[in-house]
Amino acid sequence: MNKISLAILLMILTMIPCHGQNLSIKENYDVTVIGGGASGVCAAVQSARLGAKTLLIEDAPWLGGMLTSAGVSAIDGNYWMRSGMWGEFLDKLVLHYGSLDALKTGWVSHVQFEPSVGNDIFQTEVNKTPHLKTMMNTSLIGLHHNDNGNWNLTVKSDSIHHAIETTILIDATELGDVASKAGVPFSLGMDARSETGEAEAPDEANVFIQDMTYAITVRCYDTPHLISRPENYDPKEFCDACINPYNVDSLVRKTLWSPEMMLSYGKLPNNKFMLNWPIWGNDTFLDDIDFSPKRRKELWHKAKAKAIRYLYFMQHELGMTNISIDTTEYPTADHLPIIPYYRESRRFRGIVRFSVNDIRNPYGNNLYRTTIASGDYPIDHHHDENSEACQIERKIPIVPSFGLPLGCLIPEKEDNLILAEKCISVTHLANGSTRLQPVAMQIGQAAGTLAAMAAKRHCLPRSVSIREVQNTLLSCGTYLLPILDATPQDKDFKPLQRIAATGILRSISFNRDWRNETWMNVDSLLMAKDLSMLFNFYGMKSKTPAEHFVSMGTLMKYLKIIAKKERIHLPNNLSDYKLKKVSTISDKHVTRRQYALLVDSLLHPFERYDVDFKGELLNARK
Repeated sequence: MNKISLAILLMILTMIPCHGQNLSIKENYDVTVIGGGASGVCAAVQSARLGAKTLLIEDAPWLGGMLTSAGVSAIDGNYWMRSGMWGEFLDKLVLHYGSLDALKTGWVSHVQFEPSVGNDIFQTEVNKTPHLKTMMNTSLIGLHHNDNGNWNLTVKSDSIHHAIETTILIDATELGDVASKAGVPFSLGMDARSETGEAEAPDEANVFIQDMTYAITVRCYDTPHLISRPENYDPKEFCDACINPYNVDSLVRKTLWSPEMMLSYGKLPNNKFMLNWPIWGNDTFLDDIDFSPKRRKELWHKAKAKAIRYLYFMQHELGMTNISIDTTEYPTADHLPIIPYYRESRRFRGIVRFSVNDIRNPYGNNLYRTTIASGDYPIDHHHDENSEACQIERKIPIVPSFGLPLGCLIPEKEDNLILAEKCISVTHLANGSTRLQPVAMQIGQAAGTLAAMAAKRHCLPRSVSIREVQNTLLSCGTYLLPILDATPQDKDFKPLQRIAATGILRSISFNRDWRNETWMNVDSLLMAKDLSMLFNFYGMKSKTPAEHFVSMGTLMKYLKIIAKKERIHLPNNLSDYKLKKVSTISDKHVTRRQYALLVDSLLHPFERYDVDFKGELLNARK
């Protein structure tokens, strides 16, 4: 046999896997995202949009996580802050269903849709994004750092093992499985008051997490579609879910919802319904987070069984005989969602740990200068299925809307790993608001931005400029802070957000029932006392003018003083400049919007001064 024939034979033999072994494929990426939930999709798409070679790995056949695979296709929060990719997703839902009003089918939220439609939107987006590869039905087997500081991953897909080398790794799993496998310290359950400083936290820490839910997507059929009586069925289990024959106390009956209201809570388009009823419905306490994925799936049967008992109760005790499982939504044998709905995850310790105190008092520290996502939903906890947890958890605090610091996404002691979804560095109490999916999508977009920048610059994520991350997000229409009177459609959105992130012009936040609000009052007149933050920012003694409202002349005088101190060259014809940059309502007084625009365009405080993860100002850039 000649050398050429021998070479060909050897090549063929190497391509044939030995009996009992799987073919190993080696691949290299700048960024790898594990977890294809809403946050993971946003992270992967954003990373790829910024030019990083990106891999998205998901162990389920669908993308979208909680919004699709878990069947919780009702989105709470951020309806008036359609930030970044969350806004893009909402726009695609509107395009599919025809209007925003078409999404207001139930009363639990303003946005409700069919889970399969959400999956299609996410799949379409990743498929059309250059530089992005997606591996579905793929599980992580192992990971470790190599000698270059990069990550070596072993993943399994269709019985084939893939060896992946990636510079940056993003954990976007529902429960923080990647960071846990990497050995990053985490908290699970309620934090002690002495650790977080939160007045509402319990005296001692415990492992009680929020109830989870196995949601069911049902539809209204033309004829009865009754399911078989489940094991261990007792109608009294759901006697307080709504007004029903098993709830005989007339005083209690007055406080309960009707069966019709209970069903319409999660009404979806096309005569479908989401069964995710929090009032003695199908919520389940299942302490299964810190288990192997295999053992976790075995424990899901408990939550599934309760959900089926709940549906049987609705059919047989409430007379909803035509309401039954929609057999067209999910690619599962039992037609139930692919995964359950988890409200809580492992929470890893990051450079910053975001707490209720930070939300309640946004200017109590300087973290507001480092924000990369905004949320406006109240803190919402579910512990009804765990009576002990109900007794321990103190009154849930009332908080305003908030901005989430970038430091929550970076583990304190692990490099080249970025956190996304619910596993970010927050307290148990704060998680009750940061867990909402519009926030998770923004977190993912920020994680993808940070990852791509770090990979392309060959530096650690913690070394990337916070201001550069924020600027990139602003260019994508992402809110840094939850200011309602400056939307991405406002031509002044970016400068107003930039000045808000310096603290030179502060906003007012408050709670309004189940909607929290933050306003900058941009069209109100600038008051003399507002200038104190400007002087504080530049380390100058406050010079409060005698006038109650600030005139344009007074403002320009102070801006010139600061410019001289900072060695900033101002335009020669400043009078013409300000008239071109800022439309004046009055020659006498300045509005807060005009003030923000002039400070931003003349002094450039946001661009000139980067910040550390605590929000402290770094040396000015020249």
